[in-house]
Amino acid sequence: MAIRRGELVGMPTETVYGLAANAFDAQAVLRVFAAKGRPRFDPLIVHCADLAMVRTVAVLSPRAERLASLWPGPLTLILPRLACIPDAVTSGLESVAVRIPDHPLALALIRAAGVPLAAPSANRFGRISPTTAAHVAEQLGDAVSVILDGGPCRIGVESTVLRPDPHPVVLRPGGVTREQLSVLLHESVALADREGRSDSLPQEAPGLLASHYAPGAPLSLRPAGSLWPADAALLAFTGTDLPQGSTAAILSPTGDLGEAAARLFAQLRRLDALAPVRIVAELVPEHGLGEAINDRLRRAAGLG
Repeated sequence: MAIRRGELVGMPTETVYGLAANAFDAQAVLRVFAAKGRPRFDPLIVHCADLAMVRTVAVLSPRAERLASLWPGPLTLILPRLACIPDAVTSGLESVAVRIPDHPLALALIRAAGVPLAAPSANRFGRISPTTAAHVAEQLGDAVSVILDGGPCRIGVESTVLRPDPHPVVLRPGGVTREQLSVLLHESVALADREGRSDSLPQEAPGLLASHYAPGAPLSLRPAGSLWPADAALLAFTGTDLPQGSTAAILSPTGDLGEAAARLFAQLRRLDALAPVRIVAELVPEHGLGEAINDRLRRAAGLG
């Protein structure tokens, strides 16, 4: 199969589509960086089929064992790596980012390959993440040998990245909320300071750069309580106060954060395809999945 030949595969997950390669094959992993135009200081997430496979690449602490009850699911844990993982995957760090995706095609691919898969989002580096197979083909084309079409991604934003020890800290908000993590662990879970997570290189975990997930058009955020501008394409949460006749995309008319997360990248991509002079987006309520949505919007605006 393509993975065993060292080729790249577009892989659907519940979060976004990934660009998958054999995590044990350093040359294949380097092809991922080249296809995306991704800097090599930005480590990759290793996707496993089950907990037994996770144990072949990383060491789980007691807290990590508890968190593993959320797998398969949109949670990535930063764990001490084992020697079998090449430096190319971890950017030379002694930790590795690991998760078990909650998508039948992703799990089938990993099991068929018989190895863990290193898989960042299947897009050009820094651009809007792909939530359909067509998005992968549009951005990466011939760099991908096979694209598995699993339909639109169910969650639509990337996994939560958590460093479990010595104290649990979310490095990137995502599909599992801090509230869910706190309930499971019976302790508070911190959110890493934006400056702290983006100032040091190599990055401690994937997807921490201040500018990321960006459309081609400049994107800015609408200040709370301000009027929508007349010279921009608009990305609104519920759309209740949009100007008549505006070029706009709405994340969730009912104010549902799950729907907003699932539609975020597709709606942003739709506006960008109109080639606007600029895009103006509004933040959503900062709780639950809203934390992940706002994280992506701030970094799309270069404010991460």
